[in-house]
Amino acid sequence: MKKDQHCVNTNLSASVEQCVNTPVDDVITTPANPALITRLPVTLAELTVNSSLSANIQFPEPVLEIKDVKKRVKIVQCRLLLPGTADSDDPFAAGDYQLFLRGFVRKNIQYATPDPGASDACVSSSLRSLTVDVPFECVTTVLSGSFLQPPQLPVYNSRNEFDFFRAQELGPGYPEKEQLLSSDLSQFHQNSTQYYNQFPYCEIISSNITEYDEAVDRVPLPGNAPFEEGYFYNIVEKMFLTFTIKVLQNQQVVIEALDAPANGLKK
Repeated sequence: MKKDQHCVNTNLSASVEQCVNTPVDDVITTPANPALITRLPVTLAELTVNSSLSANIQFPEPVLEIKDVKKRVKIVQCRLLLPGTADSDDPFAAGDYQLFLRGFVRKNIQYATPDPGASDACVSSSLRSLTVDVPFECVTTVLSGSFLQPPQLPVYNSRNEFDFFRAQELGPGYPEKEQLLSSDLSQFHQNSTQYYNQFPYCEIISSNITEYDEAVDRVPLPGNAPFEEGYFYNIVEKMFLTFTIKVLQNQQVVIEALDAPANGLKK
């Protein structure tokens, strides 16, 4: 006899009741410190980007009509290219920088395809769907005045070689008092410094798409189907894409501490 593997039937025995909670005292930094330094995501810029797309889409079966299209913007690359700077220079120097963007518009197209023999006065059809990714790629210039907070520029790595003086005998064919005065080619000395900079990144906030889809090979249904009914395999679509992105970078920020109110509650 097979044993019942479900020893508890939550639909019957589980209950939802009122839970009790108790406030817990927060562990905070010492109040003697008037300011804190922390690393936080800082918003560098918030931009609305426009792009135009055109694509040819082919369906795997005849399409009687398109019922609905659901769209979603997918950003796969958002790179703010920053020039390097020396350690002694201002890392927050203002400038115009290039933002490279690449992504896809995911389209789920729901359509009706005529059933076999759909050539009578009443046309029967079945619902299908096709999912495609329409790619886009562009580069836009972020002007210095568009930054809410200037990005922190990456600091150059450095490598410096140094040598030591060495006097060596010249060998046969040279006077004994003469010597080769130079560095030693058999030795290598170097001092190197590496900086591990914070790379800017992006978040997408919203998107808007205006599209036109037109069939390019529509033909009438055969037989006794109504004259306005037809089917097609290919459409040409044109899209105007607008999306808003936020460009961020982890930076060190000074936070001023606030005095606690008399009743002990945090401001």
